[in-house]
Amino acid sequence: MTSGPSAAGSAADNRPYGGLVYLDNAATSWPKPQAVEAAMLRAMREAGGNPGRSGHRLSIEAARVVFDAREVVARLIGASDSRQVIFTANATAALNLAIAGVLKSGDHAVTTSMEHNSVARPLRHLESQGVGLTVVETGPEGRVDLDAVARAIRPNTRLVVMTHASNVIGTVQPVEEVARLCRERGVLLLVDAAQTAGCYPIDVNAWGVDLLAFTGHKALLGPTGTGGLYVREGVAVRPLERGGTGSRSELDVQPEFLPDQLESGTPNVIGLAGLAAGVGVVLNEGVEAIRRREDELARRLRDGLRAIDGVTVYGPGGDIPQVGVISFNLNGVDPSNVGHLLDVEYGVLCRVGLDCAPWAHRTIGTYPRGAVRLSLGFNNTAADVDHVLGAVAEMAAEARRGGKRPWR
Repeated sequence: MTSGPSAAGSAADNRPYGGLVYLDNAATSWPKPQAVEAAMLRAMREAGGNPGRSGHRLSIEAARVVFDAREVVARLIGASDSRQVIFTANATAALNLAIAGVLKSGDHAVTTSMEHNSVARPLRHLESQGVGLTVVETGPEGRVDLDAVARAIRPNTRLVVMTHASNVIGTVQPVEEVARLCRERGVLLLVDAAQTAGCYPIDVNAWGVDLLAFTGHKALLGPTGTGGLYVREGVAVRPLERGGTGSRSELDVQPEFLPDQLESGTPNVIGLAGLAAGVGVVLNEGVEAIRRREDELARRLRDGLRAIDGVTVYGPGGDIPQVGVISFNLNGVDPSNVGHLLDVEYGVLCRVGLDCAPWAHRTIGTYPRGAVRLSLGFNNTAADVDHVLGAVAEMAAEARRGGKRPWR
């Protein structure tokens, strides 16, 4: 492995620092492409003004950075107008904006048992404020049943919220079919694409999605502190914040046009420069090509783990689509100990526990202990997969022998 990430486009050359095998891409991708670092430095040096707030050259250049980021994200997700892309600090902020900006007391919402707390917590809060909530249970494979969603919809249902892919077991939900159902019933659909934007094809127009939240720092390869919300034309979302937008400054009320209506305050220009560069790498590589490579590695990893005696792998088998997020447990061993030993003894970085998704862990039967999560990304290779499989096999063999490591 090289000592740092290489120039932008090549996944094969863009290797982690220090010889580590980084398998925590569902939390954030790492390392970032050099193009991201270069774009952020360039924005800091050459676009140092406040976009839309002044007319001088640095302000204009900063506004161009934000515009370019909006355009490239719109292209990635299939939005017809980049003004439909609202920038936020992350997917959590985008989901809160959509959920609180659409629902009001007396409305009803439908969601699934595979959701992240970024969906569960806002919905539970609104439930305490008079919003009805139905959580559609899935089986341990994590795939929601379309008929169950249809049965959950009531006359006052305003919103269906669902993850595109689980951050625990990687199961991809039938978003296109749910979108069609929602259109037939006159219900809005909000999709959490935190785990898919950048590594799984998305087309909001073709699918008929009303709202889609994304984050910039995962498969889009951008920095933390970036993300956003797609809002279909004609969908009304109440702003959570009001203030300076750089437009209609003569008014003391919020503008009513997008993106300004939902974007108050100075944007993260430097972060958005990095986001645009990360999305550029994704588009240059091709989302389909990224998906095929990740799927091949994920199958290799899942199959290899399932072949190890004493390992339980969660999630679906067969033809149910998944992204490269795999959770497992070493039978009888606390997942936190497995994760610690993978780090300190094998240089494998992963996540353990409940992944901010207690609903999902209850659904797959791993609550409250959680599991070990391995999540693949743009930079991973077959050698990474083989390394972690060898490490887990060695640990499993020692656990079966009753070795002296701190297993429990």
